[in-house]
Amino acid sequence: MRKALRCLLSLTVLTGTLGAAGVTAQAATAAGPAAGPDIKDRILAIPGMSLIEEKPYTGYRFFVLNYEQPVDHRKPWQGTFKQRITLLHKDTDRPTVFFTSGYNVNTNPRRSEPTTIIDGNQVSMEYRFFTPSRPADPANWSNLNIKQAADDQHRIHQALKKIYSKKWIATGGSKGGMTATYYERFHPKDMDGVVAYVAPNDVVNNEDSAYDRFFAKVGTKECRDKLNNVQREALLRRGPLEAKYAAAAAENGWTFNTVGDLDKAFEAVVLDYTWAFWQYSLLSDCAGIPVAATASDQEIWDTVDAISGFSAYTDQGLETYTPYYYQAGTQLGSPDIKQPHLKGLTRYGYQPPRNFVPRDIPMTFQSNAMRDVDTWVRNNAERMLFVYGQNDPWGAEPFRLGYGVRDSYVMTAPGANHGANVAKLQEGEKALATARILEWAGVAPAAVQADPAKAKPLAKADMKLDQRDPEREPQLRP
Repeated sequence: MRKALRCLLSLTVLTGTLGAAGVTAQAATAAGPAAGPDIKDRILAIPGMSLIEEKPYTGYRFFVLNYEQPVDHRKPWQGTFKQRITLLHKDTDRPTVFFTSGYNVNTNPRRSEPTTIIDGNQVSMEYRFFTPSRPADPANWSNLNIKQAADDQHRIHQALKKIYSKKWIATGGSKGGMTATYYERFHPKDMDGVVAYVAPNDVVNNEDSAYDRFFAKVGTKECRDKLNNVQREALLRRGPLEAKYAAAAAENGWTFNTVGDLDKAFEAVVLDYTWAFWQYSLLSDCAGIPVAATASDQEIWDTVDAISGFSAYTDQGLETYTPYYYQAGTQLGSPDIKQPHLKGLTRYGYQPPRNFVPRDIPMTFQSNAMRDVDTWVRNNAERMLFVYGQNDPWGAEPFRLGYGVRDSYVMTAPGANHGANVAKLQEGEKALATARILEWAGVAPAAVQADPAKAKPLAKADMKLDQRDPEREPQLRP
């Protein structure tokens, strides 16, 4: 019976009737009606696919969809859940980008940088266990791991590849860049290229000295001292600032059951301050940091709140990101930096992910998960591009490439933060990266094939479509 159910689920979700064999590429474009099924009908003919809504956007069709996935890909008979995806459709004759942030999916039309470069379609996936893409409670949290998420992507690709048959590129930033890399590790034959932005690679969770070296040199000494002094002052003024925190908590209905109490949450926010500054800000922004010695309590509060966010470690701030902290404490790893300038002022130090996940969710760390991915990338990477920001703390432990890789690159954007991308690379690397992406997608013009220096995005810029929405609050998360 289990075998029969497994086969039935496989047939239900992985196959679909895609219309008459004579459907032309014109019928699948956003340009208007043509002979053959509409693209929406073709997509919804995929078993397990359902429409949430369609949003108009000039030159595209944009769909918000649900796709039925097994809760456990190893045991598909044990139930399914609905996973949200979005589809920015341009033309079935164009290549497709598979994007994920590693968190919730944005349900407004957006275009990642590789999508703009190749002028293609974009499929975006919400990561499993992020609401509403999660199994019904009580969920088995052991099914939240990098292999299950990679299998989610694999099945979505299998289903949509029958419609979007041209080349595919996987991409994502930060945890999304990690996700794209893990997908390539577990399903290396699916994609024709991978562009992973600012993807941390914490191979040995208990060895974090690279972060200490980073914070000892990043930016300028003047800026580092300014930030460090604000942190010290905030901890020295713990009493009056915690009184402000208690008042803000009462006003906003914040509670602290997960982390334990307000004092632990306060210290976690303050210890994130320097990290969050370099993750989201630029060296030029240091001019706006107050001088700690002469700043009022309100000024110290305001700068810490603006950069770290006092709501971050409340129950309400943590709830959305429980799946991330669970993964950080079971597979991904998390940083632990020394911050010697705070010696004698801290009570808890950098708190582990276990402190940010409700205690009724069991967690056991799997030390081999990241080592396995790192070893695979070093030895087997093919058509992979990793882009980092020079001043981004998460880049202190990057992916590295060994001698056996093929057509793969690690590039760093000078002065850039966690928003580093191809456009911010130095000119020579920017042209090379753009040319490789075009080549991997099968759309490199002859002039670019002859001279990569001529490479540029194929799609026209669109300020609304290409805007980078903040995907996370300033909190110690990639």
